[in-house]
Amino acid sequence: MQILSHSTDSHCPNSSALSCPPHEKTFKLWRPEARKWMPVLFVGTCLLYCARMTMPVCVVAMAATFRWNKIESGLALGGFFWGYSCTQILGGHASDKIGGERVLLFSATSWAVVTASTPALAHFGSRTLALMTMARVFMGILQGVFFPSLASLIAQRAPEGEKSFLNSIMQSGSSLGILLAGLLGSVLLDRYGWESVFYAVGLLSGFWALVVWQCFLKGAYSRQHLCFSQLLAMVLAHLCTCGTSYTLLSWMPTYFHEEYPHATMWVYNVFPWAAAIPAALCGGYLSDSLISQGYSVAFVRKSMQFIAMGVSSAFVLPLSVEVSFPIAVICISAAMVALSFTSCGASVNVQDLTPSRAGALFGDYVCRPGVLMVSLSGYMIEVTQSWASVFYLIAFVHCFGLAVFLYFGDAQRVDLSAFIQ
Repeated sequence: MQILSHSTDSHCPNSSALSCPPHEKTFKLWRPEARKWMPVLFVGTCLLYCARMTMPVCVVAMAATFRWNKIESGLALGGFFWGYSCTQILGGHASDKIGGERVLLFSATSWAVVTASTPALAHFGSRTLALMTMARVFMGILQGVFFPSLASLIAQRAPEGEKSFLNSIMQSGSSLGILLAGLLGSVLLDRYGWESVFYAVGLLSGFWALVVWQCFLKGAYSRQHLCFSQLLAMVLAHLCTCGTSYTLLSWMPTYFHEEYPHATMWVYNVFPWAAAIPAALCGGYLSDSLISQGYSVAFVRKSMQFIAMGVSSAFVLPLSVEVSFPIAVICISAAMVALSFTSCGASVNVQDLTPSRAGALFGDYVCRPGVLMVSLSGYMIEVTQSWASVFYLIAFVHCFGLAVFLYFGDAQRVDLSAFIQ
């Protein structure tokens, strides 16, 4: 698919730019081979309805948790349509003016954040019904621009002979999205609780927003924007791993004391951290060996960070259900072993990107905010009376940070003069 172009004579029938329709001065039309991007828009419509259906699928479980009656459940559900009706016209005007792909990106990113943060918002304070109603209103506002922006995008980019088929694909995607929300949402709801439905749909929507950027907007960014994306990806990945590491370090003794009161204390206070020491050394040696063998630095950094964030999440999630004491110790130890690989991933990536400002960037922009997750975790434990929420939070933070780092991260040196004074 072609991206933004300022050429005015490649698609104009006349030599005068004034004779071209307004959108042809800004955009190149879709070429026939661009039909391969139809699945991107189809998946987006599916995820739109999956996100829209999270509350209806989970409302019974949420009503039981927060003791809502039918009227209160209806208020929470109905908030979506109040918001949805407010942005239909605005979304269409904005898409025609700045491009439907930009509005799509903003919409998808925003509704992904709202969906994924709904469980935390639900447990934030005592006014749960008001917060959930407002969350649904914002969801409606953000999703209200989707179809107008899609219509603008198809009108400006698609050939005349393909517009009907594209619209049909989008409509079928809505039905499939409702089907998937009902099927997969029910499975997640039964096995992992209603919070997992919001986390899963929010994470998938975030991934789709990255795909939208890749397909429609990536080429429109200058090298300066790409440099900023690399820095932001590194900072975010390190923030995520710092936050989760500090959370495990701070709360695991309390977790074991409450869940396994008769267990030997020194076992869970020694084994996880003892296992992390040789793992960190092995990770550093492995990284340097791979680079010396010709693997790119970016590939090695991303591979190590995948182990640190992706593999550790796989060992943290089993702790959200009841397991035996030996299994819990093994899971925590394995998670800490995997997390130690961040020392040769995002942690050292700051030295690849900005060797002359590595100290300042590492200290001022990376380490200090990581401690915020410790307080947030304590609040979630107190409110939910469950450790599962903490482990879900850790897994979600890891997956989000890892996705951004894998997509935007790099190891080429960048000029910080435009970003840090």
